[in-house]
Amino acid sequence: MSAVRKTITSVLTAAVLTGGLALGTAGPASAAGCGTSASPVIDGASASWSIRCSDSRMTIAGWVQDTRADAKCALIRIHAGDNPPARPEACGSGVRKNFSYTFKAKNVDARLAIA
Repeated sequence: MSAVRKTITSVLTAAVLTGGLALGTAGPASAAGCGTSASPVIDGASASWSIRCSDSRMTIAGWVQDTRADAKCALIRIHAGDNPPARPEACGSGVRKNFSYTFKAKNVDARLAIA
C-alpha cells in the first residue's frame, strides 16, 4: 500500500472512530413541553423523566442510572429558559438517582450523557 493511501486510510479511520465516540457519549436532546416524557439509553447510562406543568412552572422529574463500571458518571444536562442549569448524576455501576427540578420556563431541554 502506498504512503498516500496509508495516510488517507488512517485519517478516515480516525474520523470514523472520533465520530463514533462523540455519538456514544450523549443522548439526544429534547426540548420538551408539558406532558412529555423520555427514556433515553446510551452506552453506560440510562434515564427516564417526565415533564408536568402547573401555573407558569415546569417540573422535570425522573431518574438517571450509571450502567457501566468505568469510573465515569451518568448525568442529565437540563436547561430551562434563563434558569441556572441542573445536572443530576449517578456514579458507580448500578447506582440510580432520582431527581426533580421545577423551573419558570416554557420548555425544558434535557440530554443524557456520561462524564
